[in-house]
Amino acid sequence: MKQTIPENFILGAGSSAWQTEGWQGKKEGQDSYLDAWYKKENFVWHEGYGPAVATNFMEKYQDDIDHMQEIGLTHYRTSINWSRFFTDYEELVVDEDYVEHVNNVINALIKANVEPMLCLEHYELPAYLLEKYDGWSSKKVVELFVEYAKIAFDRFGDRVKSWFVFNEPVVVQTRVYLDAIRWPHEQNAAKWMQWNHHKVLATAKVVAAYRNGGFDGRIGTILNPEVTYARSTSKADQKAAHIFDLFYNRVFLDPAVKGEYPKELLSLLKKHDILFEHDENELEIIKKNTVDFLGINLYFPKRVQAPKHSWNENAPFHPEMYYDAFELPGRRMNKSRGWEIYPKLMYDMAMRIKDEYNNIPWLITENGMGIEAEERFMNDKGEVQDDYRIDFIGEHLSWLLKAVKAGSSCEGYMLWAFTDCVSPMNAFKNRYGLVRIDLENDRGRSLKKSGQWYKQIIEQRELVSEDIQYK
Repeated sequence: MKQTIPENFILGAGSSAWQTEGWQGKKEGQDSYLDAWYKKENFVWHEGYGPAVATNFMEKYQDDIDHMQEIGLTHYRTSINWSRFFTDYEELVVDEDYVEHVNNVINALIKANVEPMLCLEHYELPAYLLEKYDGWSSKKVVELFVEYAKIAFDRFGDRVKSWFVFNEPVVVQTRVYLDAIRWPHEQNAAKWMQWNHHKVLATAKVVAAYRNGGFDGRIGTILNPEVTYARSTSKADQKAAHIFDLFYNRVFLDPAVKGEYPKELLSLLKKHDILFEHDENELEIIKKNTVDFLGINLYFPKRVQAPKHSWNENAPFHPEMYYDAFELPGRRMNKSRGWEIYPKLMYDMAMRIKDEYNNIPWLITENGMGIEAEERFMNDKGEVQDDYRIDFIGEHLSWLLKAVKAGSSCEGYMLWAFTDCVSPMNAFKNRYGLVRIDLENDRGRSLKKSGQWYKQIIEQRELVSEDIQYK
């Protein structure tokens, strides 16, 4: 099957500051939450790899940008490392050395004809603010974040025209305070929701600051809604999917795009005594400052069914009291990552945005395939023959192009990731990149087969793929 890729359709790739930069040049007291976690629990990171060196992007960014230019990448999305942007987070003393690095990256991207897209927070909350103010529990942190955003806009807004406030704002507090599986392992559902609300509020306030600054560009946020499928048509299974969607997806989607929380979600939060502290003024700010566009990260579907057992009344609240996970028999799997492969979720997400969210402009900001021990697939020239990645991208991109043909406002596809990079806990266990990072050879770079393939589809603006049908 051949599909034409629209001329202005973005074919890019992404990463983040903390997953690539390394600590070269980092000053004392500039730890992020991720840095602090790595220092506290180095043993949970695969083979001890983490943000300390990462891909050494601080020194090797030009190598990566040269590869971007070679491939013809249209856009590159990364983050500014908030924890490295200041030497004093409360007095807002800018680290000019770090700003010089960001400027160098932006200018090199533009010179290579790759449009930079910047995110203000990709899990890089300064550890100082976590320790002093309990992080996003505090409105003080919201205000400091807004001031940081204003400075970033002033420094880089002349060249960067597409901004994102957060990347996956639901994730950190879900892993830490709801599931309690990451440091500091505090189970506290009320704090989970307070962090959610303050990130929603921060998004609206940063959107307002950007617009008030009169910048020539647009501002959005990057969410990771899990496309949710009920096991069956039964009312019980449908309810399970509906409630999962409320707690994990609509908690950010609705205020970002529609300007308000779902009333049913607020009722559930009151019922379980975890409604976040807020006032009417905050709700008004959220209502008036919705985003210009969305980034959406999609990897796998979420399948749920009605719970099989009664909830333990002595256990802390968790939305899992309303649903159980469901594993679809015969599902395709990425066994390295433990994730189901279901490319049609791209189309289904696109149609949801079209039908429920006023077809707001959006793009896929992350989608990709992490594979363990890619050395198995090297040819005698040392090039990774990652046909599995080519197939994965091709199938997902195909469904996305079908959605565009069906009227979706999707503007493009950005692969996660441009190079192999560090992931939380998994470190370099699973490789995601078009470009290989050689850990044994000074983080050397080399193009994989998928990099050559991506270059080809960018040049030809045509996708040739198998027409695999998913029901």
